[in-house]
Amino acid sequence: MSKPHARNLIIILGDQLSHDITSLQDFDVQQDAIWMCEVREEATYVKHHKKKIAFLFSAMRHFAHELREKGFKIHYTYYHDADNAGSFDGEVGRAIEYFSPEKIIVTAPGEYRVWESIKNWEKKFNIPVKVRKDDRFFSTVKEFVEWGEDYKTLRMENFYRHMRKKHNILIDGDDPVGGQWNFDKENRKPPKEDMNPPSPYMAQIDDITKECMNLVAEEFSDHFGDLEPFYFAVTRDQALYALDKFINERLPKFGTYQDAMVEGKPWMFHAHLSFYLNCGLLSAREVVEKAEKAYHDGHAPINAVEGFIRQILGWREYIRGVYWSQMPDYADKNALNSRRDLPSFFWDAKTDMNCLKQCVGETYQNAYAHHIQRLMIIGNFCLLAGLDVKQVNEWYLLVYADAYEWVEMPNVTGMILYADDGLLGSKPYAASASYINKMSDYCKNCAYDPNDREGEKACPFNYLYWDFFMRHEEKFKSNHRLGFTYSNLAKMDDDLKSLLREKAEKFLSSL
Repeated sequence: MSKPHARNLIIILGDQLSHDITSLQDFDVQQDAIWMCEVREEATYVKHHKKKIAFLFSAMRHFAHELREKGFKIHYTYYHDADNAGSFDGEVGRAIEYFSPEKIIVTAPGEYRVWESIKNWEKKFNIPVKVRKDDRFFSTVKEFVEWGEDYKTLRMENFYRHMRKKHNILIDGDDPVGGQWNFDKENRKPPKEDMNPPSPYMAQIDDITKECMNLVAEEFSDHFGDLEPFYFAVTRDQALYALDKFINERLPKFGTYQDAMVEGKPWMFHAHLSFYLNCGLLSAREVVEKAEKAYHDGHAPINAVEGFIRQILGWREYIRGVYWSQMPDYADKNALNSRRDLPSFFWDAKTDMNCLKQCVGETYQNAYAHHIQRLMIIGNFCLLAGLDVKQVNEWYLLVYADAYEWVEMPNVTGMILYADDGLLGSKPYAASASYINKMSDYCKNCAYDPNDREGEKACPFNYLYWDFFMRHEEKFKSNHRLGFTYSNLAKMDDDLKSLLREKAEKFLSSL
């Protein structure tokens, strides 16, 4: 029996599950072949959440099945295959030996470490390698860099407006729809008792997904998180249904309550679509188009639609630009010299601080938390406590099912930890218990008092907040956005400052 041969060998990565991915755009079913693999190295380089691994393996297997139904020649390496090489390079080497291709084609990867591997394939395997651009984004890295040359600072709001104008999204002539670019002030409403968020999308678990869940239970039992209940869309059709469900049921109130947090209600009015955007089951363009159409059809108000589109067209594109324009040096940023180890409650949610107990616990259960839980509860604590930048990055990368380094690292290093010295954000996103009490109901069932700053039941967020700004006074006292904070700090007497420092030191030592 003769060995199979391929003119072009197309490598599909686990976050490239798009039928129109550039590597497949001129695929010849007679001459070309596809290689996909469940890479042990990718599943274990950090101990990813159990749900995350099961979700991606199932989505990959379903995608491979869909390609076969199209008549595409595809070789798929399963995790348990005896000849699984266990690494990208090892699997590519096997693919070349198997198909003897004339050329390898791959769409540019989303993560720098994968790019480091791919760019060596041509020399390592002595075969031409064509890396095609990833056109699933509205912008390119080149465009982002060129845009940034006109500004002293890389602020998202400026980039977002540039993108709105260029792609004519929520634009009326030369002006933004609704008369303003940003409706954020209308999107910060605290939760109400009579809120009733609709139930989240729950996909049916088929045999392929069951197999993946069994695999994860067997091979990754020591990884973070609960495997069940499993709710992810794992096919394009399911992801499209999840998108429609969000547009119809949640988008109208998304804006109003996008910053609100309620105990026992992790899903709120959020989209839960980033899983599918980031692995390729949904495209950013179709998601934005459907949201914009919902506004023009009168289904959703401008504050909700603009706020949602800003997260995709603005923030997601901006974060990608920051990542690729700043790597690899960005991975080593630590402007505030944060070195403290992660507390154990980041793994088991065992803490008397109810807000953190809720957010970490829900992360453990769902491989998901919405952006304010990630930023202003968990991230806020990481910032105030001075937790180690690399440890925090690794935690965020492994616990969330939508996390890839390109989207996770700038959010953590820049937005959460201010470790990039203000490249991404104009000030550190620090907050006391007052913010948490306003935007959530977490404080009602907490052992601490959000209104107590230095007493017996003082919320740690209060004294950690002031300790943080005292520790970093030289760096931040001239920041124009922190004038109010340092004005209040200046009014404190020395005894109170000492007491706040002592309480912070005692608490942090107890971690």
